[in-house]
Amino acid sequence: MPEKIFIGVAWPYANGSLHLGQIAGAYLPPDIFARYHRLKGNRVLMVSGSDQHGTPITVRAQEEGTTPAAVAARFHQEFVESWRQLGISYDLYTTTGTENHANVVQDIFLRLHEQGDIYLDRMRLPFCTIEQRFLLDRYVEGTCPICGYDGARGDQCDNCGNPLDPEELIDARCKFDGSTPEVRESEHFFLRLSAYNDRLKSWLSEGKKHWRRNVLNFSLGALEQGLRDRAITRDIEWGIKIPLSGYEQKRIYVWFENVIGYLSAAKEWAQLHGQPDAWRDFWTDPACKGYYFIGKDNIWFHTLSWPAMIMAYGGLNLPYDVPANQYLNLGGGKASTSRGTAPFLPDYLARYDPDTLRYYLAAVMPETADSDFSEADLIRRNNDELVATWGNLAHRVLTFTYRRFEGRVPQPGELDAESRTLLERAQVALDNVGENISLCRFRAGLSAAMGLAQETNRYLDDKAPWKAIRDDPQSAAMSLYTALGAINALKVALYPYLPFTSERLHGHLGFEGDVAAGGWRVVVPPAGQSLREPEALFKKLEPLTVDEA
Repeated sequence: MPEKIFIGVAWPYANGSLHLGQIAGAYLPPDIFARYHRLKGNRVLMVSGSDQHGTPITVRAQEEGTTPAAVAARFHQEFVESWRQLGISYDLYTTTGTENHANVVQDIFLRLHEQGDIYLDRMRLPFCTIEQRFLLDRYVEGTCPICGYDGARGDQCDNCGNPLDPEELIDARCKFDGSTPEVRESEHFFLRLSAYNDRLKSWLSEGKKHWRRNVLNFSLGALEQGLRDRAITRDIEWGIKIPLSGYEQKRIYVWFENVIGYLSAAKEWAQLHGQPDAWRDFWTDPACKGYYFIGKDNIWFHTLSWPAMIMAYGGLNLPYDVPANQYLNLGGGKASTSRGTAPFLPDYLARYDPDTLRYYLAAVMPETADSDFSEADLIRRNNDELVATWGNLAHRVLTFTYRRFEGRVPQPGELDAESRTLLERAQVALDNVGENISLCRFRAGLSAAMGLAQETNRYLDDKAPWKAIRDDPQSAAMSLYTALGAINALKVALYPYLPFTSERLHGHLGFEGDVAAGGWRVVVPPAGQSLREPEALFKKLEPLTVDEA
């Protein structure tokens, strides 16, 4: 029976180019996951979109002297092109600027307001006497009172991941002029998070053995401290309107409305497919498993505030897993779009093949601890692993078979023990890759696949069909047939990681259609199947010069 898998992917702020830290942290993992489940025959819905209302967008608009809408539209189009080039296979990639999204957000706001989970109160906010306005949370910077990080912002500390209020910052300062903000009162709507503390604790304490330990510990630790009610509106004109009269100068704040995008995107997808109620299959069927792929700075919003909102609204599935990744650092520091300290994706897509980038980022993916990006290491792994181990294996077997067996898969005769063992190992490896991907252990899955490539290389070194072809052509036919079976299994195992080259290899092996049509299984190309003239899957890269490194 096929499973239903809902995949919610973090919504990137449309304030600057995507960077490799974001790809390794939040965007490549769900694509690997989705591609695997589609091959397994499961029903998958993967959605995300550009966050057009985040404060970083208004900051950039002010710096550029333009409008938030113009900034958001520009980077949304760039994101869409980046996803296409990198092969991120969303079922729907949309924005928070749609009428559909606004309607879904306002519906949730009204229900929670009617039942008392959203209430009106006054709060103290930073006010810049130079700018003569209330400052949005991200317009205030200072030192985090929890971990001491000096670059914390008024909404959250990116270093320790804890949510903050501007008044909590030590030595708070205005982002634009460096002045010390005054604190003034303003009336706003609050989400009654405190009422869901115990219910969230019970939910997180049961059946979460598959969760990453750091995600669970962080979430339970926050609940031990006790959730506080948080304001969900701000004194701004950019964002979704409050669906109540008298609050025309305020908007629903981004941290409340952007996570609702997972639901609104599912509804938009259903509408676009002419089945307006199809979203319910992924949101109201308890058998559906919902996964949320994010970076560690977004854990609080996806394991605490969003589940509390779902509980308050009622009738919707809670997350099954939130496999948050750590940071991919650059030079020892966190990559950041807003701070301009990042290896930006468009630059690397212009210089490297997408599967090279996907392979490297999967190999160094920061699943349980921060990892470091190194372009020199990217080139080394491409040359030593993609080219020498995997690409060379596929190319030499296909080239030799194509030339010596009239462009067809050879007749193997009876397989010997070593050949049968290799094909058995191919099935075991495919099972291991699939199990690891299903548990969101993507590095381990990649390692299992590359282990099979190494084992196949050893088999060929032992059998040496290029020597056997002279004296024992039947032995050469058997070993090449077996190697083609292992290579076809590797094509399937590596497809979630390397979709572009796997599709090309699929054609070289003589198959029609696409890889996904064959499913997640080992199939040895049948004897006599016509091969296509092979080409190298990967190209060797020149090492960086001293100046470039």
